[in-house]
Amino acid sequence: MTHIGVLALQGDFAEHIGIFQRLGIAAREVRHPQELADLDGLVIPGGESTTVTRLISEFALLEPLRERAQDGFPLWGTCAGMIVLAQRADELAWPTLSALAITVRRNAFGRQVDSFETDLTVPALGQQPFHAVFIRAPIVEEVGDGVEVLAKLEDGKAVAVRQANALATAFHPELTEDHRFHRYFVDMVRAHKDGKA
Repeated sequence: MTHIGVLALQGDFAEHIGIFQRLGIAAREVRHPQELADLDGLVIPGGESTTVTRLISEFALLEPLRERAQDGFPLWGTCAGMIVLAQRADELAWPTLSALAITVRRNAFGRQVDSFETDLTVPALGQQPFHAVFIRAPIVEEVGDGVEVLAKLEDGKAVAVRQANALATAFHPELTEDHRFHRYFVDMVRAHKDGKA
């Protein structure tokens, strides 16, 4: 059976767990390094990026997660989770996991009142557009070698990227009834588990 953890230090981890469970995937909350032991993949959900990165360091998760990222362990960051996975993030006092060769700008669209929803073309998920919910979302400002852009806004800004087994979305797939990104991540996890990725 596939086991996926969801970092539960802050943010909307319960929504991710609920979707995985509806998809028949064993999912559980993760707060401590020892809880990573038997996982096949990990989601880092939305929240407040300064708080999340601080808590990752305080809960002694930084080095274990960095080591797993370097070993190809599947990781998916949504919204603030994208910032946690990035190599560089503007004005962030705490270290990131540096799992994705991207530079991100935090709160790129403004405050909570500037949140919005839009339909995205995501070829990796099929022809049907994906309805994306952006809440105080980051934006990808630079994309490095080996990073695949999965989705862009109309102005060309990247909002979903993948590099090997690291996936990041600037929006919140867990706040919609469309579970294709969760299925996509499950497929990544299973391919890695089977030795194909």
